[in-house]
Amino acid sequence: MLVDSHCHLDFPDFQEDLDGTMARARNAGVGMMLTIGTRISHFDQVKAVAERYDNVFCTVGVHPHEAEKETGVGGNRLIELSAHPKVVGFGETGLDYFYEHSPRPQQQASFRAHIAAARRTGLPVVVHTRDADADTADILAEEYRKGPFTGLIHCFSSGQELAEKALELGFYISVSGIITFRKSDALRAIVRDLPLDRLLVETDAPYLAPVPFRGKRNEPAYVANTAAKLAELKGVEPAALAAATTANFLRLFAKAGR
Repeated sequence: MLVDSHCHLDFPDFQEDLDGTMARARNAGVGMMLTIGTRISHFDQVKAVAERYDNVFCTVGVHPHEAEKETGVGGNRLIELSAHPKVVGFGETGLDYFYEHSPRPQQQASFRAHIAAARRTGLPVVVHTRDADADTADILAEEYRKGPFTGLIHCFSSGQELAEKALELGFYISVSGIITFRKSDALRAIVRDLPLDRLLVETDAPYLAPVPFRGKRNEPAYVANTAAKLAELKGVEPAALAAATTANFLRLFAKAGR
């Protein structure tokens, strides 16, 4: 079984084809999906998808793009919403200095609030980071000194230093279809050396469809293509890669396995 550890099934891209999307995922060997919260104001839609399908779980959180709009979302509110049985983590949260749709101080404050919720509940935090490796590593380290928490770097496309810091803190790293892209040699070199017991696979659907679907709408079934590439990089059989990444997912998102 494969797990798509990060997708956005509540997005309009899937509105007319959600049952078909789920059927294709099942046929591709994808047995579980995690649909990700990006705005508290849209959480009901995220939760509804998870409630509709037994093998779909969700997170609750505020994407760094939305940190300016979704004000006043603190750890207490996140913890309150995480009581739902299908909510298995917080996020996606983090820092995005590439687009900077929200001011950096607000992104950072939101990031810390999600971490505080993760620390208090034991649920993991899903971290988005783009062009912000140094600040992401610094905030993770600073917050970890206040008390341990778990999480992962999703859609990993960062440098070696952030990968090493994440692993040092006990984090996991999730890889997406980017590892199949022609110009991703540097990323593949980093991923090749990451320990298999810390890796997850994801689509980030509807974005970042892997080769040979690049340019099309991504969907959970295509995580099989990313997993096949990751198995090749790690020098393991696809079945072994699927077993390892699924075990990693259930270890990190333990609430999904209860």
